[in-house]
Amino acid sequence: MDQESAELTAAQALHEWREAERAAAVARRGKLAAQVAVQAAQEAASAAQATASAAKAALDAATMAEASASKTASSARLVVEAATADSLTADADSALADSDEITARDAYQRSVDRAS
Repeated sequence: MDQESAELTAAQALHEWREAERAAAVARRGKLAAQVAVQAAQEAASAAQATASAAKAALDAATMAEASASKTASSARLVVEAATADSLTADADSALADSDEITARDAYQRSVDRAS
């Protein structure tokens, strides 16, 4: 009976060894999965930081563009005002020149009429 009991013990030992191997394999797969998850989380955090930096840069650029557009619009209004004033002055100068021409023509006509 000692031999049967020894064989039974060897069979039990083999069974326990196989169970331990399976448990170790499952644990190794779990460890690998956890390592991959950590790496993926680190990459996701890095990508999120890069996205946040890009968003901040875009916001800064948009803010600068808005300020520049506002300054350009103000400058354009000044140009419109100056051009309008120049146009009004040119209209007045043209009307005055037309009046002076008519006056000079009439004076010429009168002198020609007197000379005749």
